[in-house]
Amino acid sequence: MIRLIRNAALSILAMSFIAQASAANWEEGTHYQVLDTPVRTASDSGVEVAEVFWYGCPHCYTFKPLVESWAEDLPEDVNYVKIPAALGSSWEPHAKAFYALEAMGELDKVHDALFDALAGERRPLNSGEALADFVSGHGVDGEEFLKNYNSFGVNAKMQQAQSKIRGARVTGTPTMLVNGKYRVTASMAGSHEATLEVVDYLIEQERAGQAE
Repeated sequence: MIRLIRNAALSILAMSFIAQASAANWEEGTHYQVLDTPVRTASDSGVEVAEVFWYGCPHCYTFKPLVESWAEDLPEDVNYVKIPAALGSSWEPHAKAFYALEAMGELDKVHDALFDALAGERRPLNSGEALADFVSGHGVDGEEFLKNYNSFGVNAKMQQAQSKIRGARVTGTPTMLVNGKYRVTASMAGSHEATLEVVDYLIEQERAGQAE
Protein backbone atom coordinates (compact mmCIF):
# COMPACT_ATOMS: atom_id res chain seq x y z
CA MET A 1 0.00 0.00 0.00
CA ILE A 2 2.80 2.40 0.95
CA ARG A 3 4.59 1.53 -2.27
CA LEU A 4 1.44 2.31 -4.30
CA ILE A 5 1.03 5.68 -2.61
CA ARG A 6 4.72 6.47 -3.14
CA ASN A 7 4.50 5.49 -6.83
CA ALA A 8 1.39 7.61 -7.30
CA ALA A 9 3.09 10.57 -5.64
CA LEU A 10 6.13 10.16 -7.88
CA SER A 11 3.90 10.00 -10.98
CA ILE A 12 2.13 13.21 -9.98
CA LEU A 13 5.47 14.88 -9.30
CA ALA A 14 6.82 13.76 -12.69
CA MET A 15 3.73 15.10 -14.47
CA SER A 16 4.16 18.39 -12.64
CA PHE A 17 7.77 18.65 -13.79
CA ILE A 18 6.74 17.86 -17.39
CA ALA A 19 4.05 20.57 -17.31
CA GLN A 20 6.49 23.09 -15.88
CA ALA A 21 9.13 22.18 -18.46
CA SER A 22 6.58 22.56 -21.26
CA ALA A 23 5.41 25.93 -19.96
CA ALA A 24 9.01 27.07 -19.56
CA ASN A 25 9.54 26.50 -23.28
CA TRP A 26 7.14 29.32 -24.19
CA GLU A 27 9.21 32.49 -24.21
CA GLU A 28 8.01 36.06 -24.51
CA GLY A 29 9.27 37.63 -27.72
CA THR A 30 9.83 34.23 -29.32
CA HIS A 31 6.61 32.22 -29.02
CA TYR A 32 4.28 35.10 -28.16
CA GLN A 33 4.39 38.87 -28.02
CA VAL A 34 3.26 41.10 -25.16
CA LEU A 35 1.42 44.10 -26.60
CA ASP A 36 2.97 47.47 -25.79
CA THR A 37 -0.52 48.83 -25.19
CA PRO A 38 -3.30 46.36 -24.30
CA VAL A 39 -6.46 46.49 -26.42
CA ARG A 40 -9.98 46.45 -25.03
CA THR A 41 -11.78 43.16 -24.51
CA ALA A 42 -15.51 42.56 -24.83
CA SER A 43 -15.86 41.62 -21.16
CA ASP A 44 -14.27 42.82 -17.94
CA SER A 45 -14.42 39.37 -16.36
CA GLY A 46 -12.74 36.08 -17.23
CA VAL A 47 -10.18 35.70 -20.02
CA GLU A 48 -10.94 36.66 -23.61
CA VAL A 49 -9.33 34.73 -26.45
CA ALA A 50 -9.92 36.38 -29.82
CA GLU A 51 -9.19 34.70 -33.13
CA VAL A 52 -8.44 37.22 -35.87
CA PHE A 53 -9.24 35.60 -39.21
CA TRP A 54 -10.18 36.13 -42.86
CA TYR A 55 -12.62 33.90 -44.74
CA GLY A 56 -10.27 33.81 -47.73
CA CYS A 57 -7.16 32.84 -45.74
CA PRO A 58 -5.92 29.29 -46.48
CA HIS A 59 -4.03 29.22 -43.17
CA CYS A 60 -7.23 30.14 -41.29
CA TYR A 61 -9.00 27.38 -43.21
CA THR A 62 -6.40 24.85 -42.00
CA PHE A 63 -6.54 26.24 -38.46
CA LYS A 64 -10.36 26.24 -38.33
CA PRO A 65 -11.01 22.59 -37.31
CA LEU A 66 -8.22 22.74 -34.73
CA VAL A 67 -9.42 25.91 -33.02
CA GLU A 68 -13.06 24.80 -33.14
CA SER A 69 -12.20 21.50 -31.47
CA TRP A 70 -10.12 23.39 -28.87
CA ALA A 71 -12.97 25.84 -28.20
CA GLU A 72 -15.43 23.03 -27.44
CA ASP A 73 -13.70 22.22 -24.15
CA LEU A 74 -13.04 25.73 -22.87
CA PRO A 75 -13.96 26.45 -19.24
CA GLU A 76 -16.73 28.96 -18.51
CA ASP A 77 -14.36 31.77 -17.59
CA VAL A 78 -12.75 31.79 -21.06
CA ASN A 79 -14.59 33.87 -23.65
CA TYR A 80 -13.68 32.81 -27.20
CA VAL A 81 -14.59 35.34 -29.89
CA LYS A 82 -13.93 35.68 -33.62
CA ILE A 83 -12.78 38.95 -35.18
CA PRO A 84 -12.88 39.19 -38.99
CA ALA A 85 -9.88 41.13 -40.28
CA ALA A 86 -9.93 43.68 -43.07
CA LEU A 87 -6.18 44.04 -43.60
CA GLY A 88 -6.79 44.99 -47.22
CA SER A 89 -9.71 46.56 -49.09
CA SER A 90 -10.55 43.21 -50.73
CA TRP A 91 -11.12 41.73 -47.25
CA GLU A 92 -13.66 44.37 -46.18
CA PRO A 93 -16.74 42.79 -47.83
CA HIS A 94 -16.10 39.54 -45.97
CA ALA A 95 -15.70 41.28 -42.60
CA LYS A 96 -18.95 43.17 -43.22
CA ALA A 97 -20.66 39.90 -44.19
CA PHE A 98 -19.62 38.41 -40.84
CA TYR A 99 -21.20 41.24 -38.87
CA ALA A 100 -24.29 41.38 -41.08
CA LEU A 101 -24.94 37.67 -40.53
CA GLU A 102 -24.21 38.05 -36.82
CA ALA A 103 -26.76 40.88 -36.57
CA MET A 104 -29.34 38.67 -38.29
CA GLY A 105 -28.62 35.68 -36.03
CA GLU A 106 -27.67 33.68 -39.14
CA LEU A 107 -23.90 33.44 -38.76
CA ASP A 108 -23.83 29.76 -37.77
CA LYS A 109 -25.82 28.90 -40.87
CA VAL A 110 -23.28 30.32 -43.34
CA HIS A 111 -19.95 30.63 -41.51
CA ASP A 112 -18.58 27.25 -42.69
CA ALA A 113 -19.92 27.75 -46.21
CA LEU A 114 -18.16 31.12 -46.54
CA PHE A 115 -14.85 29.53 -45.55
CA ASP A 116 -15.38 26.72 -48.06
CA ALA A 117 -16.25 29.16 -50.85
CA LEU A 118 -13.57 31.78 -50.22
CA ALA A 119 -10.58 29.86 -48.85
CA GLY A 120 -11.41 26.43 -50.26
CA GLU A 121 -12.79 27.26 -53.71
CA ARG A 122 -11.47 30.84 -54.07
CA ARG A 123 -14.80 32.08 -55.38
CA PRO A 124 -14.98 35.82 -56.27
CA LEU A 125 -17.47 36.91 -53.62
CA ASN A 126 -16.13 40.44 -53.39
CA SER A 127 -19.22 42.62 -53.17
CA GLY A 128 -22.34 42.92 -51.06
CA GLU A 129 -24.48 41.79 -53.98
CA ALA A 130 -22.34 38.70 -54.69
CA LEU A 131 -22.38 37.79 -51.00
CA ALA A 132 -26.15 38.35 -50.76
CA ASP A 133 -26.66 35.98 -53.68
CA PHE A 134 -24.39 33.43 -52.01
CA VAL A 135 -26.05 33.52 -48.58
CA SER A 136 -29.52 33.35 -50.15
CA GLY A 137 -28.48 29.95 -51.48
CA HIS A 138 -27.94 28.86 -47.87
CA GLY A 139 -31.32 29.81 -46.46
CA VAL A 140 -30.60 33.46 -45.59
CA ASP A 141 -32.81 36.32 -46.83
CA GLY A 142 -30.62 38.12 -49.38
CA GLU A 143 -32.45 41.46 -49.18
CA GLU A 144 -32.33 41.49 -45.39
CA PHE A 145 -28.66 40.59 -45.56
CA LEU A 146 -27.91 43.56 -47.85
CA LYS A 147 -29.82 45.89 -45.54
CA ASN A 148 -27.65 44.82 -42.63
CA TYR A 149 -24.50 44.71 -44.75
CA ASN A 150 -24.95 48.40 -45.66
CA SER A 151 -26.17 49.49 -42.23
CA PHE A 152 -24.49 51.99 -39.93
CA GLY A 153 -24.42 49.41 -37.13
CA VAL A 154 -22.50 46.83 -39.14
CA ASN A 155 -20.06 49.44 -40.43
CA ALA A 156 -19.47 50.69 -36.88
CA LYS A 157 -18.80 47.15 -35.62
CA MET A 158 -16.36 46.51 -38.43
CA GLN A 159 -14.50 49.77 -37.74
CA GLN A 160 -14.29 48.96 -34.02
CA ALA A 161 -12.88 45.53 -34.85
CA GLN A 162 -10.28 46.97 -37.22
CA SER A 163 -9.27 49.53 -34.58
CA LYS A 164 -8.64 46.65 -32.16
CA ILE A 165 -6.68 44.74 -34.82
CA ARG A 166 -4.53 47.78 -35.57
CA GLY A 167 -3.99 48.39 -31.85
CA ALA A 168 -2.77 44.81 -31.45
CA ARG A 169 -0.47 45.27 -34.48
CA VAL A 170 -1.90 42.26 -36.28
CA THR A 171 -0.31 41.89 -39.71
CA GLY A 172 -1.59 38.48 -40.80
CA THR A 173 -4.12 35.76 -40.12
CA PRO A 174 -4.82 33.68 -38.17
CA THR A 175 -3.68 35.56 -35.08
CA MET A 176 -4.78 34.85 -31.52
CA LEU A 177 -5.13 37.65 -28.98
CA VAL A 178 -5.23 36.62 -25.32
CA ASN A 179 -7.06 38.98 -22.97
CA GLY A 180 -6.06 41.97 -25.05
CA LYS A 181 -2.47 41.64 -23.82
CA TYR A 182 -0.75 38.96 -25.90
CA ARG A 183 -0.44 38.17 -29.61
CA VAL A 184 0.27 34.62 -30.81
CA THR A 185 0.74 33.28 -34.35
CA ALA A 186 1.77 29.94 -35.82
CA SER A 187 5.01 31.44 -37.17
CA MET A 188 5.92 32.48 -33.62
CA ALA A 189 4.71 29.36 -31.80
CA GLY A 190 6.00 26.94 -34.43
CA SER A 191 2.74 25.41 -35.68
CA HIS A 192 -1.04 25.76 -35.47
CA GLU A 193 -1.12 23.13 -32.73
CA ALA A 194 1.58 24.92 -30.76
CA THR A 195 -0.34 28.19 -31.10
CA LEU A 196 -3.15 26.72 -29.03
CA GLU A 197 -0.69 25.35 -26.48
CA VAL A 198 0.79 28.83 -26.05
CA VAL A 199 -2.73 30.27 -25.76
CA ASP A 200 -3.52 27.74 -23.02
CA TYR A 201 -0.34 28.76 -21.20
CA LEU A 202 -1.24 32.45 -21.43
CA ILE A 203 -4.78 31.76 -20.21
CA GLU A 204 -3.29 30.20 -17.09
CA GLN A 205 -0.97 33.16 -16.68
CA GLU A 206 -3.94 35.53 -16.81
CA ARG A 207 -5.93 33.39 -14.38
CA ALA A 208 -3.05 33.42 -11.92
CA GLY A 209 -2.81 37.20 -12.22
CA GLN A 210 -6.54 37.67 -11.63
CA ALA A 211 -6.43 35.41 -8.57
CA GLU A 212 -3.77 37.53 -6.84
